[in-house]
Amino acid sequence: MEGGAYGAGKAGGAFDPQTFIRQPHTVLRMVSWVFSIVVFGSIINEGYINKASEEEEHCIFNQNQSACTYGVTVGVLAFLTCVLYLAVDVHFPQISSVKDRKKTVVSDIAVSGAWSFFWFVGFCFLANQWQVSDPKENPMNEGADAARAAIAFSFFSIFTWDYMDPSQDQGPPYPPYASNDDLDPSAGYQQPPTDAYDAGTQGYQAQDY
Repeated sequence: MEGGAYGAGKAGGAFDPQTFIRQPHTVLRMVSWVFSIVVFGSIINEGYINKASEEEEHCIFNQNQSACTYGVTVGVLAFLTCVLYLAVDVHFPQISSVKDRKKTVVSDIAVSGAWSFFWFVGFCFLANQWQVSDPKENPMNEGADAARAAIAFSFFSIFTWDYMDPSQDQGPPYPPYASNDDLDPSAGYQQPPTDAYDAGTQGYQAQDY
């Protein structure tokens, strides 16, 4: 069964950039990459404010430093993960080992599920801290758009990573399992017609002794 599992039978094909970019899996990967930039970029650029009487900057999310740290950390790591797995997707068609292909697919499933969870936690955390923030601490409403953008794109990222799960994708870069007929080593063997045996014995006659 391992002869064509995880698309191993199609390994070695030439890489086509146009086809690769148009794949839904690749599109979701790139969209998630952009979303992660929006989240950590919004927090880094406008997620910290300070009062006129203070020099120290505070996190815009209820002055909770952990909220900003979590948002930036998850965003940056998600960005790096997208880059890493885009490289893996490019290299995947060249992997001929069924075991290596299986490990790649399983790791992608696990990573996609984990990041959906991390973004769900991030969305809940940031939304909660923004909701309980005291308007008096930010009378000018500085960074409000950035805070809402970080919350919104954290929410969107939950679904882009969830739908990126290759177990739900029947197209490239992870082709579906090959059928049993395709993997049966005896499928290419056909019983010769009985006429062939009959023709071979026509020239032979039994001798009477």
